[in-house]
Amino acid sequence: MTSAQSADAGQPPAAPDRSGDRCPACERPVNTVRPRPLPAGASERPRHHIRNETHLVASLKSSQDRVADAVTAFAGSLRFVYIHALWFALWIVANTGVWGPALVFDRYPYGLLTMLVSLEAIFLSTFVMVSQNRQAARNDLRSELDFETNVRSEIWSVHIGRRLGIDPLEIEAEVRRALTVGRNRLHDTVVAGLEPEISPRERA
Repeated sequence: MTSAQSADAGQPPAAPDRSGDRCPACERPVNTVRPRPLPAGASERPRHHIRNETHLVASLKSSQDRVADAVTAFAGSLRFVYIHALWFALWIVANTGVWGPALVFDRYPYGLLTMLVSLEAIFLSTFVMVSQNRQAARNDLRSELDFETNVRSEIWSVHIGRRLGIDPLEIEAEVRRALTVGRNRLHDTVVAGLEPEISPRERA
């Protein structure tokens, strides 16, 4: 073995040429991604931050939304049940003449009480639907923020892996194989649960 060959044997193998590789997350050439120099007077604090879904929803709330949330929260509490149970009991007792005929104002079958309860149900159902619509919008916002966070995390992971010498295409292939195995197991479990049970007599 010559001296040149022995020197080559002691050195680590050269990294493969990845000049044509692109980041699977952002589709940019990996080797062209370089940290940009900060302008004069700029801090190293990142410009993009993960937004808080709770703060965003609170900033978009109007006074009407707050009233709807308060009414819905009260209608879904046990205090609401206790107040109505006491109200109905006093109403029925007063109109059965227990406290004298002078206090009877809504005789059986309590038509006035029925009308008031029906009107209350209409308004409460409207408040509940308003709150449900706002909750659906909040879920959409949460999904959008989760997607934004996932994309940011994937791009950061790919470029950090490149710096550490990890091939993202190989990792992506492993992830896809793991997902395929998980989906197949889930499919087999669902199919096994949907198959009808066959008794030993029927099998025979």
